Amino acid sequence: MFRYRDKATAEKILGKLREMKLKIRLMHVCGTHQDTIVHYGLDNLLKQCGVEVRQGPGCPVCVTTQREFEEAAALAMKGKIIAAFGDVARVPVQGRSLLELRGEGCDVKVVYSVEDAVSIANKTEKDVVFMAIGFETTAPSTAATILSDPPGNLAFLPCHRYVPPVLHKLLTMGELRLNGLIEPGHVSTVIGVKPYEPFSKQYRVPQVVAGFEPLDVMMAVYMLAIQIKNGEAKVENEYTRSVRYEGNPKAIETMNEVFEPQSLDWRGFPNVPNSGMKLRSRFQQYDARKRFEDELKELEKESKEPEGCRCGEMLRGLIDPADCSLFGRVCTPQQPVGPCMVSIEGACNIEYKYRGLKPKSD
Repeated sequence: MFRYRDKATAEKILGKLREMKLKIRLMHVCGTHQDTIVHYGLDNLLKQCGVEVRQGPGCPVCVTTQREFEEAAALAMKGKIIAAFGDVARVPVQGRSLLELRGEGCDVKVVYSVEDAVSIANKTEKDVVFMAIGFETTAPSTAATILSDPPGNLAFLPCHRYVPPVLHKLLTMGELRLNGLIEPGHVSTVIGVKPYEPFSKQYRVPQVVAGFEPLDVMMAVYMLAIQIKNGEAKVENEYTRSVRYEGNPKAIETMNEVFEPQSLDWRGFPNVPNSGMKLRSRFQQYDARKRFEDELKELEKESKEPEGCRCGEMLRGLIDPADCSLFGRVCTPQQPVGPCMVSIEGACNIEYKYRGLKPKSD
């Protein structure tokens, strides 16, 4: 499971956790952490030590709402070129993904970066819309592109989100008793450690920022366990090789110059205050919702989740993939029903990839 030189360290951590006689529930907020946990079987190892680890709203594609995907689909059907990441293009919208719309004649381009969208716009006179999805990790790239005076035919469908507000929402909802949080490594390289501190003070919840190697996750769990045993509630940084307390000031400055907070729905989390990134007024000429307002007016007022899909509950840490009756039967990576099976950071996709489990009812 582990590299040879890490095995002794892992066994030592597990031994220390067993000695503590724990019965705790933790949550992480990162799809890459979930991949590490399931890939290396850490969830089973930690359960033997009295530690349960749940996945929270850490998959950016998964938390993007049906409405936002519907907006992209509507613009594609109106003749706009839609530039989207591969996972984004595969999320079903009323039974059809952006890639399926491409098969029907819509112009959908799979891109690997916002720079690819700029390149596409430079080569055509048609309107190009980049579906800008992601947390504070990817938002600075979108912001830097907007500041660089991109082509006039390029617009952005802003779907970026701030992570700290959804943590506040999660903790106030009270659906799940949590003893500690493993905070995301990628997001924290940008925002640093400070934004998490209010949660430890207000909710008395221990937190650790963690990297993505198996030992990173295990060490984060051990650090949280020590805090819990000592009755402490603070933010510690396990991922010191990449995360600084103040984060990346230049990236934060760039992001803040272009975006301002607004209330926004997340899949599974209705109306999270100050969690959405809205283009500031001086950049609204790049906002696809403003530029193509008339085309988007035709969308139905209410968006419906895929029938039977329980992604929203998954993102709140309430269920595991196998608790969904669609998992592994109706919903597979080849024929996904919801985004948690589409995205490589989605809990269902990860579970199916490494374990291929069928629903519990089987």
